[in-house]
Amino acid sequence: MGRALLWLVTGLILLIISSRILVWGAVQIATALGISDIVIGLTVVALGTSLPELASSIISVKKREYDIALGNILGSNLFNTLAVVGIAGVIHPFEIPAQALFRDTAVMTGLTISLFIMGFGFRGRPGRINRVEGLVLLAVYIAYTIYLVCPILKR
Repeated sequence: MGRALLWLVTGLILLIISSRILVWGAVQIATALGISDIVIGLTVVALGTSLPELASSIISVKKREYDIALGNILGSNLFNTLAVVGIAGVIHPFEIPAQALFRDTAVMTGLTISLFIMGFGFRGRPGRINRVEGLVLLAVYIAYTIYLVCPILKR
């Protein structure tokens, strides 16, 4: 038990440190290139802060602990949406750009509904995400990221 706890704490510390280094470096590069804060947040920071979740989800799926992977993703999204935004708003109220409300929230809502439809299990089909559906979700993420970055590349 003690050894497992030591590995857990060590792994968490290393994940936090490495994700911070990745995010800080990427933000400095993006800022130097003149990329807007919202694009930095939607791409670089999101990727950097989600790498620990990706690692733990991959490990849990390899160990056939699918509920941990799904709980990790849903819990992280709920925490980021409610607690992180809530705490930031309490510390210092901020304006939400119109593009975040119309473009980004619409995409997030649509993908959440898609995930629900894929994972719910209709007409006797067990609720699961198969490889094709996983590839569709991954392709949408890649397309959305390209959509965000393309105006920057055209400059």
